[in-house]
Amino acid sequence: MAYSDQVQFGRDDRYSRHRFTFSGTAKEYFGIWIVNVLLTIITLGIYYAWAKVRRNRYMYGNTALADGRFDYHARPKQILIGQIIVIGFIILYNVLLTFAPALGIILAVIFVIAMPWLIARGLRFNARVTSYRNVRFDFTGRYWGAAKAFFLGPVIAAITLGICAPIASRWMLRYTFRNLLYGGRPVKTEPTLGDLYGIWWLPALLTIGGWVLIAVLIFPMLTSQIQTLTENASGAESIFGNMATVVLLYFSLFVVGSIVQGLYSAGVRNVGFSATTFDGRHYLLSDMPRWQFVWIVISNLIVTIATLGLMRPWATVRLARFQAAHTEMGFDGEIGEILSTIKDTGSAVGAEFMDIEGIAVAF
Repeated sequence: MAYSDQVQFGRDDRYSRHRFTFSGTAKEYFGIWIVNVLLTIITLGIYYAWAKVRRNRYMYGNTALADGRFDYHARPKQILIGQIIVIGFIILYNVLLTFAPALGIILAVIFVIAMPWLIARGLRFNARVTSYRNVRFDFTGRYWGAAKAFFLGPVIAAITLGICAPIASRWMLRYTFRNLLYGGRPVKTEPTLGDLYGIWWLPALLTIGGWVLIAVLIFPMLTSQIQTLTENASGAESIFGNMATVVLLYFSLFVVGSIVQGLYSAGVRNVGFSATTFDGRHYLLSDMPRWQFVWIVISNLIVTIATLGLMRPWATVRLARFQAAHTEMGFDGEIGEILSTIKDTGSAVGAEFMDIEGIAVAF
């Protein structure tokens, strides 16, 4: 039985089920994207804030659920302020690192300590500038939750060579979803470690198999080429062979890494979304085919590189349409009646406060 069948089992007919849809086209998005790129280059990056707002408004505005659309309400000024502060921070850091290394190191430590706060504020900003049917989202996550989810979790996963990755993913899912509100109503998620480890074992085996394959086939070739190059430093064929082997090594690492990352991230999405409820009654579901997701991600990257970036809009729209088609919301009752009882609690947030939040997004 597929995972999507398992998570739907036991849900009765009282739920009105609705799939997300994405109606954007590559042609429309290309027009926005190319203007954003050109103006960002011409203005030496200043236009980036406006580019981000235009991009997100198009992507959000073309994402729909049950005939209602999402919207993005950030103002370019909010992001530009943060962008200027970030640039100033980078300049100050490099100056201190050059002329007063000790102060530069202290500044770097302060930045690392502040990162969980910046992440929490950035998530809050992104939630508060997002709406569905004119009702805003909100995020209430705090510093220590962000530190656990985005720092402690990845460190533990790295130290254990990925064995504890599902635990880290569970912390991150719980932090990002359980602190999310829509119209003041809570979102909850309880992904089980059993489900997360159920989608972890295949990427883990592929990681081991990929490293074994590279060690057995690629590294001996690279060692042989280096030895040949050392013995005959002027040989053009040896140099070419060595370069080809290095390219083959990096390509192998890229393929294995992309497959593993794609399988795991799609699996975590399916588990996390499918364990999520809204207002204690309505459910979220993701049934994204993992291998198909891997194919889309890898083929998108290859096509984008082959066209020197010109097919990036097509790749973005293709992925957005795929993800939307495999995401479902089940409402316990009639959606119109349910949403009519939910009032917008996010519109009262002051513009000055949102400007401060925008700084965190830039970081």
